[in-house]
Amino acid sequence: MNRSHIDSVRPSAPFSDSQLPVYRAVSLRRIGAMILRYVYLLRSSWPRLLELMYWPFLQLLTWGFLQSYLNQQPGFLGAAGGALLGSVLLWEVLVRGQLGFSMSFLEEMWSRNMANLLISPLTRAELLLSLLSLSFLRVVISIVPITVLAIFFFDYNLWSLGFGLIAFFANLLLTGWALAIFTSGMVLRNGLGAEGLVWSTMFALMPFCSVFYPVSTLPKALQSVAWLLPPTYVFEGMRALVLEHTFRLDLMLWAFGINLLLMLGACMGFAKLMDSARRAGSLMAIGE
Repeated sequence: MNRSHIDSVRPSAPFSDSQLPVYRAVSLRRIGAMILRYVYLLRSSWPRLLELMYWPFLQLLTWGFLQSYLNQQPGFLGAAGGALLGSVLLWEVLVRGQLGFSMSFLEEMWSRNMANLLISPLTRAELLLSLLSLSFLRVVISIVPITVLAIFFFDYNLWSLGFGLIAFFANLLLTGWALAIFTSGMVLRNGLGAEGLVWSTMFALMPFCSVFYPVSTLPKALQSVAWLLPPTYVFEGMRALVLEHTFRLDLMLWAFGINLLLMLGACMGFAKLMDSARRAGSLMAIGE
């Protein structure tokens, strides 16, 4: 067998970065398969399902009793009690949205399965869409029962916010997803040593989001920082709706616009970090 024949049957070299296709059609079958895989994991493990509702329920009890106390007080302090519990429940939407994405991502890292997914036909966009879909499912499982329990335990109906609740929910979910996508990219690039970012980033931003107090409470320098964060507009809008019975459409539009920029930046950052991890050869060392 001559040299030319050997070269003709030798496996071709992997594509270089310049030869890889930039865009591929998104496959709903692959996304559905990933979602089904995660659903099977949840369905087969009752501790996983219990954990989804445990922390929101604990938050409900802790802050619900505080609201019951405040409601017994006269004047503005009593009216603020309703806004307080509403803030807690909406904050849980933000946290559960971010953790719902991040937990599924980290489980792939912990099981050392991420490299297998990345060399499969599953594209980057399909991976993100499947994780976002599962995050939405986790939020529904976590939050909906808690809002029902709030009605029975503390006579607080978050659903009475009507259309405003949809706007609040959507904006908070987008913010949580943007943070989850970027921090997941950081973990992908730097390994599980960067796992702490997943747990700490959201709570590091909490003081600037004006969850429990108006933006005017913050020092002037920090107020500018607060208005760069979409949750600030949501919680200000929630207080306006609860205390003044006014839906602030302008605040929701600002939050949505900033969220679009955050989501775009997070997806671009995730792509850059993944490409950097590939070049550095750190993907195969995940979990070590």
